[in-house]
Parts: sequence; C-alpha cells; structure tokens
Amino acid sequence: MSPDDDRNDGLFGGSGETRTRLPEGEGGDDVYGARRSTRPGRGSSRSLVTVVGVVVLLIAAIAFANRGGDDSSSADGDGKKPDASSTAATGEKPVRGKNGGIPSGFAHDEQGAQSAASNYAVSLVSADILKPDRRAEIVRQLFVSDKVNALQEKFDKTYSKEFLDKIGLDDKGNPAPGQTYVSRTAPVGTKATAYSDSAATVEVWCTGAFGTAGQDTTNPVSNDWFTLTLKLRWVDNDWKVESFQSKDGPAPVNGDNKISTADEIAKAVQEYGGFTYAR
Repeated sequence: MSPDDDRNDGLFGGSGETRTRLPEGEGGDDVYGARRSTRPGRGSSRSLVTVVGVVVLLIAAIAFANRGGDDSSSADGDGKKPDASSTAATGEKPVRGKNGGIPSGFAHDEQGAQSAASNYAVSLVSADILKPDRRAEIVRQLFVSDKVNALQEKFDKTYSKEFLDKIGLDDKGNPAPGQTYVSRTAPVGTKATAYSDSAATVEVWCTGAFGTAGQDTTNPVSNDWFTLTLKLRWVDNDWKVESFQSKDGPAPVNGDNKISTADEIAKAVQEYGGFTYAR
C-alpha cells in the first residue's frame, strides 16, 4: 500500500490502536502497530506452567536414568572435557565495521545477506527513521544509489509533519518533554528465499516495542510481530537494499505478562543498547 492509499490516511487501524507505517513500493504495508489480543486467564496460565514443570522434571529424570551409572569421569576432574572447537562460534564473521552506527561490510555470501537484512530491518523500523536529518543518512547508507532520491521523497512524504503530530512528535521527530518515543525492533529469524552472487531476497521475522512512554500519552508502548522482505543487491563490496515490503505476523498468543509502567519502559530503552545481528 502506498502513503496515498485511503486506508493509510489515518494512524489507526480497525481496532483503534496506533500504527506507524513504512512507505510502499520500495516500502510496504504497515510495519508495526499495537495489535492486542485477549490476555489468557491467570488460572489457565498457572496450570500450563505446572504441566510444563512436570514435563521438564520427567525429561531430566529419564536423562539421568539413561546415564546407566556411567562413571567415566573421575571425582578429581580427569574426565574428558569438550574441545574448544565444539563451543566456538561458526560461520562467517557477521560484519567488519559500522557506518554512522549502522553495521556495514557484510560477507559476500548467503549468511552475509541474511545478516545485512537483519540489521537493516532494525534501522528501517527505528525511532531514528522519524528524524528528518537521521532519516536522510539511513536511506543513503542502506539503499542502492539509484533508489536513494526516490525513496527519500517517499519517506519524507510518509513521515510528514502531520503524521508526526498524530503520534505526538514534533517536526524533528522528538517527543514532548518528559516522554520517550520507543521504536525498538528485534529480528527473531531470517530466511533467504533467493540468492546469487549479485542479489538476494531475505525475509526477516521481527518483533518489537513501539509507542510513546510518558504521562498522558495517547500512544502507549505495545509490542507487535511482522515480517520484512528485503531485496538486496551486492554493490561497492557490500549488501544494499533495492526494495522492501512488509506484512503482519506470524504472531504468537500474548503471554500473561504484567504490564510495566511508562517509566520502566523509558528507563529500559535508555539503559539497554541494541545488538549487531548475525546469521
């Protein structure tokens, strides 16, 4: 869907929750929103925990019994220890450096393409993408050069002053004093659906926390699940984005979690840094 699509003129989906979107074409559908399902009752949750606990204990007991009294390791610790190689990291080194805080220099193989897609998904659905100055830098770093100008226009049109007003941000993408805008994305997994030495298509399954933490906010922080599909091209010794699109889900049933206060969410965002993701 495009920024001009009538369905996207407003910020709210059918259920009334805030929903922020990415441009389409070289963008896609709504990327995240506060879609909430009915929370399960505590009684059923506790029953499930009890059942899981019993199963874990049974598995542990069976594993212990299957050892069959194996005393191959002596009490003085002379038993055979695993080689260092058995616990060492495998695969290509995920990234050689960073450019403006965004990972760059990914390996020229399928793993490198998946690592690039994961890290680029984090930047594309971040709080920084709503800041005009930072957005221009992100678009320039992530996308192939022949797409930059057109995408810059689409992003600027999508994240207009009117749009920012609706989610409580000023024209610089900053929240009101005393509030913290949250847009933190975490890739859960990746899948390469096409790959060659010059191009790749990678799906990135993501979750995250999105909204505004603070007193009197009309856009409280909630979580969402979505999948970004990125088409990548190998140019200038790195993977760059040619186009992308998004879709909702797959989303699990919401857990029976205690909802944190706005102050707790804001503190967590400030204290916990993000990761460089690797496949």
